[in-house]
Amino acid sequence: MHDISLSILRRLAASGSFLSGAELSMEFGMTRSAVWKHIRQLRSAGYGVEARTGLGYRLSSMADRPLDVEVEQHLATALFGRRLYWHPSLGSTNTEARAMAAEGAAEGAVVVADLQTAGRGRLGRSWDSPSGVNLYFSLVLRPLLPPGRIPQLTLLLAEAVRRAISGLGHGLRPSVKWPNDIFAEGRKLSGILCEMQSEADRAHFVVAGIGINVNQPSFEGELSGTATSLLLETGVPVSRPALLASVLNHFEPLYRRWHDEPDLGFVLGELEAHAFLRGRRVVVDRMRGVLEGTVTGIAPTGELIITDSDGTLHRVASGEARLRK
Repeated sequence: MHDISLSILRRLAASGSFLSGAELSMEFGMTRSAVWKHIRQLRSAGYGVEARTGLGYRLSSMADRPLDVEVEQHLATALFGRRLYWHPSLGSTNTEARAMAAEGAAEGAVVVADLQTAGRGRLGRSWDSPSGVNLYFSLVLRPLLPPGRIPQLTLLLAEAVRRAISGLGHGLRPSVKWPNDIFAEGRKLSGILCEMQSEADRAHFVVAGIGINVNQPSFEGELSGTATSLLLETGVPVSRPALLASVLNHFEPLYRRWHDEPDLGFVLGELEAHAFLRGRRVVVDRMRGVLEGTVTGIAPTGELIITDSDGTLHRVASGEARLRK
């Protein structure tokens, strides 16, 4: 959509009532016929815009796009998401948010894309990012904590996403697969990628990227057996703007509390209660070799606790834990 069309959309949403073509043409410095062209563009994008002779235009329905004007009506945050930058297409929301953070973007800024052409996951993997059905967004964070605590953010974000999805109802019982995925019925529903710029004693900023499969109706190839979406799990479409707002609503208080606590202990009970890997046999590839064992918990500092066949406890700080076949 054209930037002016988006501005007119925001103006109509803020008004809540009819605005005349004359008012809009004067406010945006264009002819009434030009205003009409932008109204038609909004309608073609899925927005309901009512037109009445003598009254003008009124926004009657939204289009389920994660734009600021749609997300903000669901937000309960003080900061997160109050500055939201939507793009019809981006290479990667993390790349865009990282550039914005380097230029001074405030904490809580959110970059959202309807389509990613170069979406990224952990370990250099690509993230399938089709247009118009899922959520792809990145959050700028500036935690006032030492860099050693930053890896805990991934689990904190995962818990916020899990809570938001659980709140949808429909019998959903999502679980957190350490350290950065959300699963439903054994298939991947969401992934998180945190990237940090720091010095030895302080983090300048963190960019937290989140992808959630929302209304994708099917998955092709290898993904057909490993990925799922909220639509596939529930059988009903889910509002992307409302879900994005819910994730931010859940994450902001967790993030504030995390600053006041020494570690993740305050949320550890929920992380362990909904841990996908707990009690399962896993294999972890590490620089010192392969570790096999049973997952027995998550440490307050975020490491995965694995007990090997000799009964020795290991704390795994990074890597990928694969289920042992």
